[in-house]
Amino acid sequence: MSRNVLRLAFLNIGHAYDHLFMLLYATVVLALEDVFQMTYGELIALSFPGFAAFAAGALPAGWLGDRWDRTYLLAAFFLGIGGASILTGLAQSPWQIAVGLSLIGLFASIYHPVGIAMVVEGREKVGKVLGINGVFGNLGVAGAAIVAGLLTQTLGWRAAFIVPGAIAAATGIVYIALVRGGWMDAARAVSKSSRDATGAPFFLKALLILAIASLFGGLIFNVTTVALPKIFDERLTGLATTTLGVGSLASIVFAVAAFSQIAVGYLIDRFPMKPVLVVVVGAQIPLLLLAASSHDGLMLGVAVIMMALVFGEIPIHDALIARFTSDAWRSRIYAIKYVITLGVSALAIPLVSLTHRSEGGFTTLFVLMAGFVVIILTAVAFLPVSRRSGSTVPAGAGAGGPSG
Repeated sequence: MSRNVLRLAFLNIGHAYDHLFMLLYATVVLALEDVFQMTYGELIALSFPGFAAFAAGALPAGWLGDRWDRTYLLAAFFLGIGGASILTGLAQSPWQIAVGLSLIGLFASIYHPVGIAMVVEGREKVGKVLGINGVFGNLGVAGAAIVAGLLTQTLGWRAAFIVPGAIAAATGIVYIALVRGGWMDAARAVSKSSRDATGAPFFLKALLILAIASLFGGLIFNVTTVALPKIFDERLTGLATTTLGVGSLASIVFAVAAFSQIAVGYLIDRFPMKPVLVVVVGAQIPLLLLAASSHDGLMLGVAVIMMALVFGEIPIHDALIARFTSDAWRSRIYAIKYVITLGVSALAIPLVSLTHRSEGGFTTLFVLMAGFVVIILTAVAFLPVSRRSGSTVPAGAGAGGPSG
């Protein structure tokens, strides 16, 4: 295994850890009602500070990622998230659990601005590596409930935090040992001259367009992932009649759709990114409108393709940031992107709730999301395109300006 491949392996594992640790409590909480004599609503509220830290911590992590060695920030992520998880497993009271979950969220916030910047660092073609990295992140999402449920049922709720925490901390120790031993490529140092170079690090126009795409794309992603189990519960009455059946079908759809990121990554490595983005985003409109009135087998088929497109949009956003930014600013721009994406996730719950209670129900929700897609397409239409095949990049980018 080459030094670079080994480094990418740790980055991919880190992405899986990031999402897995953030979602462990969502399953563990089911076993805590009798332990602390609290309701589900009271217990699940303990996770709010952790998710707030996950979003807010991305900005300082991105700033550090552009001014310090990213290699050691990634090591801090592994060791920190592992240690925080172990502390959560040792908690003796609800407030201690809340503190532990907050620390998990804080260390988890390091990964996206720092890890994604390391994935694309020094690469001309970033689609494939971003696609594979994205699949690992989604596998972390899918695996959280299984890991937490299995450990809670067999060893108790504390083990659901302590065992994964110990594994993550051990991963960090191995990572540091390999870097120091010269077995793995370290992150490139960002030179002071690059940091201080004059000129805009990111075209304001491109930043605004990507901000709009991230805002509404993140909202669509979170709404669909939150609502799909309930949609299946109401629309797949001929295919699933139990909670386990509905949940299993939703998990299968998410797992299958996740691999679309590799296919999309392949496309953006070989074709200009703007038309690929237009196709991936634009194709969501007819599928969302079709889903508005679909049931049973048709609903299931539409959901697979629809979620594949929603997931497939993610690596394009990250690739555009890699294309439009210099390495000296990349962690900070990723941080802004993920603060937007993670921040709008809080709006998904009330949006799903309000539309479901409306007269149109989920039909209204699907039509509304199709409208969000139109907004994204309108913004993307103004994205600058270079004449060079395979890229979307402003012409004339200087040393201190956008580069890739």
